Amino acid sequence: MRTFAILPVKSFGRAKQRLTGGYPDRPSLAAAMVADVIDALTAVSEIEEVIVVTAQAVSADTRVRIVPDPAETGQSPAALRGIAVALERGAERVLLVPGDCPTLDPAEVRSLLTRAEPVVIVPDRHGTGTNALLLTPPDVMPPAFGEGSCARHRGLGEDAGVAVGLASVPSLGLDVDTPDDLAALRRALAARPGGAARTRALLGEAAVA
Repeated sequence: MRTFAILPVKSFGRAKQRLTGGYPDRPSLAAAMVADVIDALTAVSEIEEVIVVTAQAVSADTRVRIVPDPAETGQSPAALRGIAVALERGAERVLLVPGDCPTLDPAEVRSLLTRAEPVVIVPDRHGTGTNALLLTPPDVMPPAFGEGSCARHRGLGEDAGVAVGLASVPSLGLDVDTPDDLAALRRALAARPGGAARTRALLGEAAVA
């Protein structure tokens, strides 16, 4: 099955506004996390192409396709833009992932891609938001991210008349929006070696400074 990953990325200067006071260089942290997510996705052979929807230059990797998003009207519109491009390129399935889960584990992504439901939701660590969506076909339903999106996505899938599944993907639960999230990420990085090379190095530099 031709599977594309879609990564909506906000301009680094506008990213992670809720981290103000929790980290001194938000743009650099946002850039490092996106690079780590791209590294993880391009390590999954089942993913044919990674589409990054952004107004920001993020990667020169040949497996990454940049789709311009000059208006930056939000995660859901950016995801829809990416889905449209994926469909034009022959995608049969898309995986929508955020750019702020730097510990993303390629093995966990491969396991997620074995799920057969047309809609698979990966909840955030609080169980209310959505940290990833696996959609087969890509336009089976429109994404609707934001507060309370896990229940909203379940409803949209049910309205579309298809089976909806929930999946636990621990490395996708570590998205970083607030100082508390950043603290959880630091604990996770300290607990296990490897992965998130750029984010790990940046946070290590901050700890030393």
